[in-house]
Amino acid sequence: MNDLTQNTLSHLDKLIAFPTVSSESNMDLINYAANFFDDIGADVHLSHNPDGTKANLFATIGPRENGGVVLSGHTDVVPVEGQDWTSDPFSAVHKDDRVIGRGACDMKGFIACALASAPAFQALELTRPLHIALTYDEEVGCLGAPVMLNALADLGIRPNVAIIGEPTGMQIIEGHKGCYEYTTQIRGLEGHGSLPDAGVNAVESAVRIIHELLETGETLRQRAPADSRFTPPWTTVSVGKIEGGIARNIIAKDCTFEWEIRPVQRSDSDLVWDRLHTLIDGSLLPEMQKRYEGAYIRTETAGEVDGLEPMSDSEATALVRELTGGNTTDVVSFGTEAGLFQNAGISTVVCGPGYIDQAHRPDEFVDVAQLNACLRMIERLKSKLSS
Repeated sequence: MNDLTQNTLSHLDKLIAFPTVSSESNMDLINYAANFFDDIGADVHLSHNPDGTKANLFATIGPRENGGVVLSGHTDVVPVEGQDWTSDPFSAVHKDDRVIGRGACDMKGFIACALASAPAFQALELTRPLHIALTYDEEVGCLGAPVMLNALADLGIRPNVAIIGEPTGMQIIEGHKGCYEYTTQIRGLEGHGSLPDAGVNAVESAVRIIHELLETGETLRQRAPADSRFTPPWTTVSVGKIEGGIARNIIAKDCTFEWEIRPVQRSDSDLVWDRLHTLIDGSLLPEMQKRYEGAYIRTETAGEVDGLEPMSDSEATALVRELTGGNTTDVVSFGTEAGLFQNAGISTVVCGPGYIDQAHRPDEFVDVAQLNACLRMIERLKSKLSS
């Protein structure tokens, strides 16, 4: 095992030990990375969430000018509660040429590769900058990346290419669906179940809205683009959680449900909302408020992350093909921060070590062979940034 792999594993052990579940602060990890980049002479910028408990990090090696390549990974991980782990999730275990631990695959393995590789770039006379981006709260709606991208715009920093190191088995992913997540809250008027017209049943109102969502979902099946490469090829609508009422003989005062749209095209999301507004504003809410003025229907946005639009001839795709030797590209249905980078004018692909089915599970792991493949990709980037 060479020194670069050993350094990568050392960084990965430390990264896993930071319990950066999305509900908690990621500042210990960010401070670790910031100190590391300061020590090697990189230029470091932090951008924080509103209460200062979380931060993004953006480090630059090489000339302080526009252009260059970003290696980007999110620092947060999903919870471990209720999962049957055979070891401490936040203490890395090395077994059978694998590293086991929460975030090993998604996506601290990629971050460790970037950290271990950075000093070699600092030792070169780069003609184009290398950037390393670490974000917060990707798992709960990609909340950190927009903050970072806005901060970069204010600083006048605009890279040319971004490689988002989500686990793809080092395959080049040039497209994925968007993910728009919502919570709808309904307030009605409680009363005795024998007198339904004397109250406003929030659960029944929720059922009408959910029915409209599901009906629209069936319509979206017919709108799948003929050349769609996604599985399934159409935009999906899903209701994942519903809570409401307190007893079968009491008119439900409150109901809340959580739902999402995963669009293959933005116009599909517009269709969903057009139909919801027609139902809610045109008939349902007026009916509710006619019986009780305090009734309401409110939808909060948990996150709206645009998809990554496939662009096979993009600068990012061409570059990563050279770096990995891969001749094929693919699309996936899971979401990443890639679309946010693309919308900021940065040519973007997704490519990183590990496989998505190894993530979010008990005994999450990444193969050392995958880490080495990632290190080779980053190693080949040196000549591209120094020529």
